[in-house]
Order: sequence, then C-alpha cells, then structure tokens
Amino acid sequence: MKVQSLQDLKIVRKALAERRERATALEAARREAARRAEAEANLFRRAAGTVQPLKAPTRVLMPPVPVAPIPVQSQIDEQRVLHESLSDEFDASTLLDVDDALSYRRSGVGTDVTRKLRRGDWAIQREIDLHGLRRDDAREALGAFIREAHKHGIRCVRVVHGKGLGSPGKTPVLKGRVHSWLVQKKEVIAFVQARPAEGGAGALVVLLQPT
Repeated sequence: MKVQSLQDLKIVRKALAERRERATALEAARREAARRAEAEANLFRRAAGTVQPLKAPTRVLMPPVPVAPIPVQSQIDEQRVLHESLSDEFDASTLLDVDDALSYRRSGVGTDVTRKLRRGDWAIQREIDLHGLRRDDAREALGAFIREAHKHGIRCVRVVHGKGLGSPGKTPVLKGRVHSWLVQKKEVIAFVQARPAEGGAGALVVLLQPT
C-alpha cells in the first residue's frame, strides 16, 4: 500500500506490531500445550510401565491454515474518520471573501476558480439539504457527505443550509457553522454563494479536490 503521511506510517507500524504480538502469543500457547502434553504422557508411562507401542496409522498431513491478511488500508481509513473533528469554535470569517457575493478559496487557489464556480463551469453532481437538522446532526451529516462525495470522485456539490428565517431572531446560525465546517474540510478547495436559481443566500456551491 502507499503510505501518504507520517500518521499513515504510524498506523501501519501499529498494525504490524499487533500482528507480531498475536503471533508471539500463539507460539507461546503452542509451546505451553506441548509441555502439558509431554508431562501427561510421562505420567501415563510411569503408571503403565513398559508397553509395546502400536503401529502408527498412516496420517495425512493437512496444510496449515493461512493467517488472514490484516486490512491495513481499512484500518487507516477508519482511523482517519475517528481523528477527523470539525470544531464549532473555528472562526472562518477572516478566510471568506465578501464582495458582490460570499466566497472562499483555499490558499494557493486562484480567483479564477471561484469566478468559474459562480459562473457554473462545474456541473452540480450531488446535493445535501441540512434544513431542520440540529447542529450536531448537521455537522456529522455534512462531514460524511463531503467525505463520500470526494471518495467517489465528485467534484462539485451543493450544500443547502437555509437563510435562517425560521431561527430565533431570524439569525442564520447554521449558515455560519456550515462556512466554518467546510473551511476545515481538506477535501474542499473553494465554495461560493449559490446563484438565485440554485438557492441564493441559502445555499453554497462547493468545489472538491480531484481524487
């Protein structure tokens, strides 16, 4: 497998260490079983005295059962999910561009990307609607949606967060949270406020990293 980071290397090393520990434990158990069998055999010989051994029947040697391979890549993927944490305290406001419409682009990404994204050069391939979800549920749903979309090679998605008209004080609480969560997702390279026909201020068009 291809190790892409120090974290991946640590996980692989841990998996290999666990495998060696299991093999050592199995070998120790085998030796203990052999020792006990030998002790019991000696006890029987002392009790029975001199005997003539019977002719041993023909035995068929069975091949050893192969040890199942350790799914290292699956373990790495699971560890990535466990270590992924979207903070509600992350302030994304300083990373957003607010000109004629809100937008965000990751460091190193040119302004032409957000311009093309606003223009609709990338077709929207998937969509998630976070309306009516509690904050924790919305965060989890958005993280899983972005992760799965990127995994399947999706480049452009729409995230509907609503305009906050149903919130107390008409304050769009979820809208600001979604901005912060998306900025923290490594798969996201840019997003812009959707065009009026696509949801306007109540939605974002998000561009993901190519796989």
